[in-house]
Amino acid sequence: MISVMIVEDQEMVRGALAALLSTERDLEIAGTAPNGRVALELLSETPVDVLVTDIEMPEMNGLELCAAARRKSAGLHVVILTTFARAGYFQRAMGAGASAYLLKDSPATALASAIRAAKTGQKVIDPELAAEAWSDPDPLTHRERQVLRHAECGATTPEVAASMKLSEGTIRNYLSSAIGKLQARNRTEAAALARAKGWL
Repeated sequence: MISVMIVEDQEMVRGALAALLSTERDLEIAGTAPNGRVALELLSETPVDVLVTDIEMPEMNGLELCAAARRKSAGLHVVILTTFARAGYFQRAMGAGASAYLLKDSPATALASAIRAAKTGQKVIDPELAAEAWSDPDPLTHRERQVLRHAECGATTPEVAASMKLSEGTIRNYLSSAIGKLQARNRTEAAALARAKGWL
């Protein structure tokens, strides 16, 4: 029996996924959570074989959850289930140690198959998405992503510097570098472009 935890912020979708997977004889729903933070707490009490998670959720998103959960348990397998066919999200998911990346419009049987494959150490990836990801790599560094996230929220350079405990000059350098890499006109446009690509 493969134990599974489902992490999804939309209650109706979370319930539907649990009901769907419960019909599979070899899968057992060990728990569900509305976001990554709650999921991490549950994983400390109830270890599972496979974690199925959405990406965009409040408090802690699925990519952050994947990385944190894999740090806590290297034997845990993570299946990303999302509506976003973004190369940047896919790259970050694979970098965080995900075993599979599925889109929510995939056939219902694909999720159960991906869970079984993940449990045996296989990777399940949409070929078209993988090809797009390798042809359009994420050019941003971790710090550049952090600065652009702040810029996306409208934070000023002094505010970002205070939040990140860096000098204003360093923040301006990160912003300038990110804007140049994305060939944007300003920080707002750079953040929007990076968000559209799934790099933030």
